[in-house]
Amino acid sequence: MQIANDKAVSFHYTLTNAAGEVLDSSAGGEALVYLHGSGNIISGLEAALVGKKVGDTFKVTIEPKDAYGEHQDDMIQVLERKMFEGIDELEVGMQFHADVSHGPGIVTIIEINGDEITIDGNHPLAGEALTFDVEVTEIRDASPEEIAHGHIHGAGGHHH
Repeated sequence: MQIANDKAVSFHYTLTNAAGEVLDSSAGGEALVYLHGSGNIISGLEAALVGKKVGDTFKVTIEPKDAYGEHQDDMIQVLERKMFEGIDELEVGMQFHADVSHGPGIVTIIEINGDEITIDGNHPLAGEALTFDVEVTEIRDASPEEIAHGHIHGAGGHHH
């Protein structure tokens, strides 16, 4: 069986940046499972997986536009501390759920200067070329329920 739309795909991966630093890996853990064709993973990696079979291994570099997008300067803004009412201590690196220009997302505090808090709404990997070392471990037909919901359900089904 080959990877195509509406297949449940499991794979192990190691993700590195352009400097060769490991950013994430499933090695020693559970494989990543996703529904192919539903946008559950970055588009460049999903495209690279098309047609692969169980046991296939490959290495692919995904450019920013097909990963987490280019870094956008307009996603960085300075807010007043009062916008963080109810949070006693703010630190660089803290992340919050917020409405950003393209809808709900995560913003990260990147600078604190007195009562001015600088946040970045870019994905932390925006603007980076990402290299994946991949091993396809399982492919199966997705269930009608998984296809309808647009994602894979774990053992015993899925409850919304």
